[in-house]
Amino acid sequence: MAFTADLEIIKDSFVKITLSGELDGATAADFKTKVEEAAAKKPTKLFLMMQDLTFMASAGLRVLIFAKQKMGTDVNIYMVGVQEMVKETIKKTGFDKSVYLQELDDYQKSIS
Repeated sequence: MAFTADLEIIKDSFVKITLSGELDGATAADFKTKVEEAAAKKPTKLFLMMQDLTFMASAGLRVLIFAKQKMGTDVNIYMVGVQEMVKETIKKTGFDKSVYLQELDDYQKSIS
């Protein structure tokens, strides 16, 4: 499945990036570009919609770490609807301690 990353501004200072497909070494640069665009908007929250992300290689994890660094400590990052295989990778690396893992229902509450 082809990788896509779509950026959207929601509410005043919330940014959402919707990821789908396979995030690997060949597609990580596309995701990094969206992270840089999101950071330029100076959000207070970044939501990564990951329910349609079927695979994430180490290159994708590196971009997630880049996102955390680029956004800074004042920006909360929420990973929403993460599929189990991707979630396992995030937890094994300990990155789940730096972000918020959310189910889709909780996301709806976060933006209302």
